[in-house]
Amino acid sequence: MFFHPMDFLIIIAFLLSLWAQFRVKGTFNKFADVPASSGMTGAEAARRMLDANGLTSVPVEHIPGTLTDHYDPLSRVVRLSDPVYFGNSISSLSVACHEVGHAIQHKVSYPMLVARHRIFPVVNLVSGVAPLLLLAGFFFHMAGLLLIGIIFFSAAVAFQLITLPVEFNASSRAKKLMVQMGFIRNTEERSASKVLGAAALTYVAAALISVLELAKYIMIFRSEED
Repeated sequence: MFFHPMDFLIIIAFLLSLWAQFRVKGTFNKFADVPASSGMTGAEAARRMLDANGLTSVPVEHIPGTLTDHYDPLSRVVRLSDPVYFGNSISSLSVACHEVGHAIQHKVSYPMLVARHRIFPVVNLVSGVAPLLLLAGFFFHMAGLLLIGIIFFSAAVAFQLITLPVEFNASSRAKKLMVQMGFIRNTEERSASKVLGAAALTYVAAALISVLELAKYIMIFRSEED
């Protein structure tokens, strides 16, 4: 389990994940120095986009930090970090509108978002137990425990895979509305795509690692049965 051939692929995927995180910060910082033509701040853009989509009751709140931006589906709040809330750059508007994209998904009951919300309690419950079951099943050569661990871990993998279309769809909604509402010009859309694309790559890398790990556990399970 600790020196499985799949580990080489997992290490490569992990390095990809590190590179993706580095790229997110680098791309965000690059376009954080490029003011949007509208001159709007991320908070202003988020507020206007929410209002335009009938989400006047969803507040836009400031939270400390950098790249801590998120949409809270339980409280129905868009929370923006320092450089996004107060900034008027391409990066600020792109991130702010991406989070609003999630709020719009919530309103229209975007199927993949609904699926992610429904599976989250299960994932939250089993994700902490899965590694223990996998380790116990491996060390004690108990195929039954290993199988249960794989099933539990599969739920976490499913959650990450479902997250991919959710994130891509939110970015797509954001870019479309940013141009339509005049937050950015058509000539600025490519820059916004780079900011959002870099962020999406982190989710792709994380999902790839999980899929490879799941494949590894399945291969171990099959070998334990033989």
